Amino acid sequence: MIADVVLGLQYGDEGKGKITHHLCKTGGYTHVVRFNGGCNAGHTIYHNGKKFVTHHIPAGVFFGIKSIIGPGCVVSPTQFFKELAELQEGGINTEGLIYIAENAHVITEEHLKEDGKDTAIGTTKRGNGPAYREKYARNGFLAKDLPYLQPYLVNIYDELHKHTKNPVILCEGAQGFGLDIDWGDYPFVTSSHCTVGSAVLNGIPPQSIRDVWGVAKAYETYVGAKKFERDSPVFSKIRNLGKEYGATTGRPRQCGWLEVPFLEKSVKINGINKIVFNKMDILEEIDRWVIKHGKDNYEIFDGRNRFENYFKTKLKTWGVEDVYFSDTPERI
Repeated sequence: MIADVVLGLQYGDEGKGKITHHLCKTGGYTHVVRFNGGCNAGHTIYHNGKKFVTHHIPAGVFFGIKSIIGPGCVVSPTQFFKELAELQEGGINTEGLIYIAENAHVITEEHLKEDGKDTAIGTTKRGNGPAYREKYARNGFLAKDLPYLQPYLVNIYDELHKHTKNPVILCEGAQGFGLDIDWGDYPFVTSSHCTVGSAVLNGIPPQSIRDVWGVAKAYETYVGAKKFERDSPVFSKIRNLGKEYGATTGRPRQCGWLEVPFLEKSVKINGINKIVFNKMDILEEIDRWVIKHGKDNYEIFDGRNRFENYFKTKLKTWGVEDVYFSDTPERI
């Protein structure tokens, strides 16, 4: 078995769906496994000139690759079937390609109602938190408990370890390291683990991991209740140019400069060896190349080349082999 992992290094919305879609096109994978979160995620994908936003279903389906919602996820049946229909209406063949791990937990209507009352943390109100709470309290519902999900269920251990010869798996993460339940700014976090370790919890042996792709923006964005964005017209400009509005909620994302110490922490804890910086075109448009070394400690670069060279040099000292800078929403 060989496995690659894609995960976010910031606060979600980094462009993980784009990178996963690109790797599916080029990587020779037998399976794509979504390993954490639920329909609070929103992965924007451009495929054959069409825009798709997936919340549950992994990106492998666009290339005829078996796509599994793993046991580390929580699943909303309503959203799952809605998304399935949207893919089919968009001309994507889903027959025999989309599965749910039978031991994944289910988001119920009661979870949605409870989550909808939140005002303090800034949840997406998709029921994730209550579903994960009941999972760990050991009184939740499993996907295999619902008869109407039976056609889509899979035993992920049997599928990956018994039924597939020489599997090559792409593990697709949701949210970002800055929202991780253990490593984020608690309580302004998501309900799941957003680290490389979460992929392992979905039946992936640690020794099988080949590459860990970290995805970041050339700046940072955050959606939630805490104050993140400094008062400056430049961030409003970034938000408008970058179309920084949540793929799941539509809420405006708060914007800020890329913080180097936090990026270092994300890279080192997750063992990143390949990294992509998205949205370079936005900084190109405003011609502002700024990074943050800590509170009120900023560094300004004279142009894109100096910005890129700084990160190529810095990331090499952190053990990152390959660094990519992307200007397009459709590919690396």
